[in-house]
Amino acid sequence: MNMKYNRWICIPLLWIAAGISTNSLAKGVYQEPQEFIHEVFAGNPPPASRLWIRKDLEQEINTILGHDLGVLRLHYWARDGRTAWILEEIGKERPITTGVVVNQGRIELVRILIFRESRGWEVRYPFFTDQFNDAGLVSEHKLDKSIDGISGATLSVNAVTKLARLALLLHGYIENGEDKS
Repeated sequence: MNMKYNRWICIPLLWIAAGISTNSLAKGVYQEPQEFIHEVFAGNPPPASRLWIRKDLEQEINTILGHDLGVLRLHYWARDGRTAWILEEIGKERPITTGVVVNQGRIELVRILIFRESRGWEVRYPFFTDQFNDAGLVSEHKLDKSIDGISGATLSVNAVTKLARLALLLHGYIENGEDKS
């Protein structure tokens, strides 16, 4: 065997010997939420606003997520028809923290910020998140474009899709002035 071939065999064996798997390497903080907000607004983010979850909105959120959001208010950042949201949803067992930017009622950006699950981490890559670009909502809070799943990551795909739908709902709520008390 030549030395180059031995190297490609030895590296995975070293990972196994050290107890490291690609799944455990995939967990982590990819971008801090405040860094995401800073980047989205080109280094000059607006102050955070609060959206109080009223009963009518709570029911719509429950329809999208399939459960209670568990908070009384959400923070968001808004400027010139754009809103940025830091949202979390459980994949299989742990929350997936996601940043979503909505511009004029369409998704501009979806980014996985923190991933805590042992599998499904492929949702962090642009081949998946870019599918949400320019998506909007249609009846029953569904996306107006289909999102391809990832084999072995169904629960993570579902969680991120729910968060995209939720961000669009919340943006529309803000845009229509329904957040005023």
